[in-house]
Amino acid sequence: MKTALVFGSSGLIGEHLLNQLIKNENYNKIKIFVRSKPEINDPKIEIIKTDFSNLQNHKEDIKGDDCFFCIGTTKKNSPDKNEYRRVELHIPKEIAKIAKANSLNSFVFVSSGYADSKSSGDYLKYKGEVEEELKELNFPKLGIMRPSFLLGDRKEKRIGEKIGIFVFNLLSPLFLGPLKKMKPIHSEIVARSMIKFANEDLQKNTFESNEIAELSLD
Repeated sequence: MKTALVFGSSGLIGEHLLNQLIKNENYNKIKIFVRSKPEINDPKIEIIKTDFSNLQNHKEDIKGDDCFFCIGTTKKNSPDKNEYRRVELHIPKEIAKIAKANSLNSFVFVSSGYADSKSSGDYLKYKGEVEEELKELNFPKLGIMRPSFLLGDRKEKRIGEKIGIFVFNLLSPLFLGPLKKMKPIHSEIVARSMIKFANEDLQKNTFESNEIAELSLD
């Protein structure tokens, strides 16, 4: 039986991830790291109220087997450039370093399609920089998930994203070959593939959106 660590348990992917981990017999303990205590009650769950500005204070908490990281923000929610950089870049890098120092077996990170440390846009650039850092840390198992547009019921309304998803869904039949990775994917499928990766011996470690969907079916 294993201990899972979840960062971002209240998000679109994180909620599905948490529900699936609760039902998964490979895990008898799930640590969720949160800013405020959620209304959830399950004997498997340990809630760790976390000061994300002082993660070194949580070194003893960041111990277990598999770390699942799906924290993310938007420029609308984090309009301050420094805060946006902290959430998208510094927090995942620092958590990964602590997890590695504590000898966690696997680290599964939700990145983005077209993540690239040389991108001109901050979002894709930061995701790419985190990916590079994770690879340098040499975890025994590293999973990088690169979903396209995420489907699911968001708590917040993102009109522009809804329009984008609608258009991409219409065009999905035309996404063939290299364009397959642009197809929208449901957040529940991403969560399922993250858990599957952590519990199987796979040679591959980076999964584009269409590959995430394929992994969930195997």
